[in-house]
Order: sequence, then structure tokens, then C-alpha cells
Amino acid sequence: MSTAYETLLVEEREDRVVVTLHRPEARNAISGRMIAELHEVCGLLEADPKLLLLTGHGGVFAGGADIAELLRRGRDEALQGINSRLFERVRRLPMPTLAAVDGWALGGGAELPYACDLRIAGPDAVFGNPEPGLGILAAAGACWRLPELVGESIAKQVLLAGRNLDAAAALAAGLVIDVVPAEKLLDEAHALLDRMARSSATALRLTKLVVDAPGAHPVADDLAQAVLFEGQDKKDRMTRFLEKRSRA
Repeated sequence: MSTAYETLLVEEREDRVVVTLHRPEARNAISGRMIAELHEVCGLLEADPKLLLLTGHGGVFAGGADIAELLRRGRDEALQGINSRLFERVRRLPMPTLAAVDGWALGGGAELPYACDLRIAGPDAVFGNPEPGLGILAAAGACWRLPELVGESIAKQVLLAGRNLDAAAALAAGLVIDVVPAEKLLDEAHALLDRMARSSATALRLTKLVVDAPGAHPVADDLAQAVLFEGQDKKDRMTRFLEKRSRA
């Protein structure tokens, strides 16, 4: 575990980085300091691409942004996009990202998982965006990411009507890949990452780039495939596959 962070627990492994939001005194609320530290982690993952697992400490993912800090922010801070710039950076990380969510994931604490490629939930997970009740809007990506993830109707129920999505509703809406017992949440999250880690890292990176590219993009598909077709990794993997099948 790293001791260089005040609001995060960071564990670096050979093929992944595990980041735990750790502000137990504030239900892991996302503060300016946490934003800065998450930017540091993004810098590490951009320089040395690995899978990312994000989770929260103590049975809570993040109870929202730090309201005391939000109260002090004005127009200039809003225009800086303090949270939205970080979450977009998370979205654009080279390798796949996974949020393991149990307990509350509210406001900015929901928008951070929305920015990840995949989400897995414990039975007590609750996603919600109560920002209008505080006189603001969910401006760190929820207003456009959530409709892409769950559809316009459900997104408006969350963003306008204040509906919270519990674990079952999140699964039904396709927001999370699975709901697993709380005591198995991290094990199942790592199992999912293990499955991805067995794939070609270059293929994962290029697939993510192509999936995230806007609109139809057959040329980008062809260029990415051309890079992979010339790689030794592709030749080795396909050769092993054919040899295994011939022995079956």
C-alpha cells in the first residue's frame, strides 16, 4: 500500500492498480485533495498503462462531493470543471477501468463510476444524483453519460425526479455488470480484471479507443486491426489456439 496519499489507498500490482477512496470521516466524499490525488494516479496510468480498479472504503463508495467545498465555489471554479476534467481523464485512460461499488454512490460519487468502463455492485449499492436539491446540477458528466449508459427515460428519473437506483435497478438498467455479495465484491472485481488481463493488452487498448470513438468509424477499426494483425502477440495467441484445438 502506498503512504503517499491522504485520501486514497493505492496498491500497484503487475497488471493493475487498485485505488480505494479513503475519507472515512466524510463517507469518502470527493474533495479537492482527492481530485488532485486521483489526477496523480491518472498520470501514473497514462505513463505505464494498467487496468484500474476503483472502490470505496468502509462499505461506501462515495457519499458525494464535499458539500462544504462546493458551497465555497463560485462561477470561476465551475468554469474550471474541477470534477468533470478528472472524470473525463479517467474515461480516457488507456486500459479498461472498473468501479466496484457498494453502499452510497451519490452526486460526484456516482459520476466517477459512470466515467469508468465497467461497474460491478454489492447488494447495498445505491446510485443517485441529488444535485438539483442542492441548487446545482450534476455537471461532471452525469447529464450526458447516464443517458448513454441507461437510456434517456431512466436517466431523467435519476437526474430530474431524484430517483436512486439500488443494486437491482442498476443491474436491470445495465449500469452494472453484476451484483454480488458484499464480502465477495472485490474478489469478483479482481476475477473480472483477471479475465481481461488474459487478453492482449494492446488489443484491449485499441478496442477501447475504437469503442469510445464517436460515430461510425470503419477506417479506425481497420487501422487498429492492421496494427494488431502485424503484432507478434496475435501470431503467438492464434498459434496456441490452433495447436490446442488440434490436440482436442
